Amino acid sequence: MNPVEQYLFNQKEPYQSIMLYIRSVILKTLPSAEERYSYKIPFYHHNKKPLCYLNILKGTNYVDVAFVQGIFLQDKFPQLKDTNNRKQVRSIQVKSLEDFDEFLFVSLLQEASVLLDKSKRAWNI
Repeated sequence: MNPVEQYLFNQKEPYQSIMLYIRSVILKTLPSAEERYSYKIPFYHHNKKPLCYLNILKGTNYVDVAFVQGIFLQDKFPQLKDTNNRKQVRSIQVKSLEDFDEFLFVSLLQEASVLLDKSKRAWNI
């Protein structure tokens, strides 16, 4: 079992089910996404750049699905929140699978990957 799987399977319910489901949506939507274990949490990279990560913040009752460049997605996706006064990271909080909007999340993943592709091209100029 790799470190990401070990992390996910060590979570308490309902967090474990939520994280496993979100992971499957990420990997299904972005088949080229690379799953890494960094800073003791699962990160998902697109074209070798960090796209998003899953976390459970202490004292909360949700899975924090955080987008590394979320500040640039916030206008199009007002569901993204700024928790803990993070400069660029914005996230959605998932308390249950019943409340999880998969269609919105897939759109968010696709838009975030396009954003990373554009920033990668800009740096290669």
